[in-house]
Amino acid sequence: MFGYILGFLLIWFLCWWMRDKLKVGKVSDKNVFITGCDTGFGNLAAKVLDRGGFRVLAGCLTEEGAQNLKEETSSRLKTIPLDITKSDSIENATDLIKLEVGNRGLWGLINNAGIPGILCPTDWLQIEHFRRPIEVNLLGPIEMTLKLLPLIKKARGRIVNVSSVLGRLALTGGGYFPSKFGMEAFNDSLRLTLTLQ
Repeated sequence: MFGYILGFLLIWFLCWWMRDKLKVGKVSDKNVFITGCDTGFGNLAAKVLDRGGFRVLAGCLTEEGAQNLKEETSSRLKTIPLDITKSDSIENATDLIKLEVGNRGLWGLINNAGIPGILCPTDWLQIEHFRRPIEVNLLGPIEMTLKLLPLIKKARGRIVNVSSVLGRLALTGGGYFPSKFGMEAFNDSLRLTLTLQ
């Protein structure tokens, strides 16, 4: 029994060690676009990737959020105004991204923008309590992905759609849960589609 445990720990250590040795080469040539960079995970991801040497394009909803992010990062980071719920804002952001990345394409897209909405029993809610989280957490990221997919394919890039365990298990009512269930389904279909190409 002791031998099995020791063998497992040895394999686990070797896998961990090999994973830590993996590095992305020439990050200074890689463009990454992140939505929802005003605060939270998007803001932190933008700072970390900027410190790591990536060329970060940060989608910010507010001018204040964009200004605060610029003050805390290098000149490599560029902010882009983005309201993920508006198609014209997504189109404008896509145009700015195309200008910024040129022929290199987009190496990474992180669809991080999201809101929880109101979480309570379903019979307390109106349709508006479902609509906003679904627009922000699901429809906006889908549209953003579809617009940027040609640039991602050009760079053989990666897509990270931020979801939640609540995309597999609904604990109460509200638009957050259906939006995350939908994001999980979109991730699955996108993975299958891109794998076949």
